Amino acid sequence: MPYKEKEIEKKYYSIGEVASMFKVAPSLIRYWEGEFDIIKPKKDKKGNRRFTKDDIEKIRYIYQLVKIKGYTLQGAQEVIRGDHHTVFDKAAMVDRLHQIKRFLIEIRDTMHVESK
Repeated sequence: MPYKEKEIEKKYYSIGEVASMFKVAPSLIRYWEGEFDIIKPKKDKKGNRRFTKDDIEKIRYIYQLVKIKGYTLQGAQEVIRGDHHTVFDKAAMVDRLHQIKRFLIEIRDTMHVESK
């Protein structure tokens, strides 16, 4: 199997990058930051928000509740307040499963190309 360089992972993402991940406007991310106290991005000297992977996972969960499942903001806040540790464990597990799926697909595609 040929050598493959490890992908460089970013530690911080800008609000524009986060918004594009979810295909929403940056203003929505800023709004959710004000509505959900679990979103606490770091800010640099200029005041630009820098989101970590943990912040992004929390936004992903809020996105699923509000945009996909149709919860109101108040309803989503109640769900998160109710059992947020279990909620984020599940969100992290789902994200990890997506990573594993991408990895397995990559292996399958590599093996398919090599067998030709």
